[in-house]
Amino acid sequence: MSRLGFRIILMASVLALSACATPRMHSEDELNSASLACGLTYGELIQDEEAKKLLILFRAKPTPEHRRCVYDWARKQHLKLVVIDAINFPEEK
Repeated sequence: MSRLGFRIILMASVLALSACATPRMHSEDELNSASLACGLTYGELIQDEEAKKLLILFRAKPTPEHRRCVYDWARKQHLKLVVIDAINFPEEK
């Protein structure tokens, strides 16, 4: 095989693999199913359209078991988990 042919095959392989690594937007049903499977409730897992690689766990004081379950699901989906556990709302005057 010539060098040019090898380079073309290599570039095609890299492009194909990079397409697989790009996370997709998960539906609300998929996120809710993952939430329920991990012992959470509806709406506690969020995926932002602008940052598709991030899976946000929005729950006050999640247990280590909740975190591990969601982390494992996120990893299988090629997502990075962000946990927001300190929810402080400003007091109104």
